[in-house]
Amino acid sequence: MSRIFITGSTDGLGLAAARTLMKEGHDVVLHARSRERASAIAETSAAALGLVIGDLASATETRSIAEQVNAIGRMDAVIHNAGIYLERSRGETPDGHAKTLAVNVLAPYLLTAWITRPDRLVYLTSGMHRSGSSALDDIDWKTRPWSASQAYSESKLYIATLAAAIARHWPDVFSNAVDPGWVPTKMGGAGAPDDLEMGHLTQTWLATSDDGAAKVSGGYWYHRQRREAAAEVGDAGFQDALVGRLGELTGVRLFADG
Repeated sequence: MSRIFITGSTDGLGLAAARTLMKEGHDVVLHARSRERASAIAETSAAALGLVIGDLASATETRSIAEQVNAIGRMDAVIHNAGIYLERSRGETPDGHAKTLAVNVLAPYLLTAWITRPDRLVYLTSGMHRSGSSALDDIDWKTRPWSASQAYSESKLYIATLAAAIARHWPDVFSNAVDPGWVPTKMGGAGAPDDLEMGHLTQTWLATSDDGAAKVSGGYWYHRQRREAAAEVGDAGFQDALVGRLGELTGVRLFADG
């Protein structure tokens, strides 16, 4: 059985993934943004290996999350599930970043750098990543007029690209991106047409399965099927430029060779 950490596991896909993995006998470490959010899943967390608390919009709290996870022990897999959707404004995190970028991209980047390296990494993206711009000069939305949907699309382009970059730089890790589809979670809305179960079962499968099809790296997945991502995702030059930009914004370098 595996030991898995899941960000954003108090509701939606993250909670569904956690419950599925726990039912299968795996040891799961849950994550909640606050103690109030944690109280909503008291029954699930009582059966979990652990529960860590911290707001991914803050680099300081993200560092604390990583330290809490590392104190529990090395994970076999980390599922970067947490994310926010259409923010009304750019917002301003404690570190001065756009909130969508901070939660959807900078936090998983930092956690990847700070959590003891697992065997498998799963990052949640979206089909909307195909609408993201590959221009990296203003990824933090400091000069552009705010567009919630464009910011979200770009964040999902960046996270899919990060997953591919890790697959290239860390050959000893299975790193994949998952598009769960437009599923009926609190984020997706009750009328969302895609299959909620397949959305989270793709994550759990990639995180734990011994099936040869799941033990691969650099994939973009939808309902346990590999799909073609936007061209930028597989472009080594774009990958390295993005990782370099994220390093500049966070002050943390992910790869020793860049």
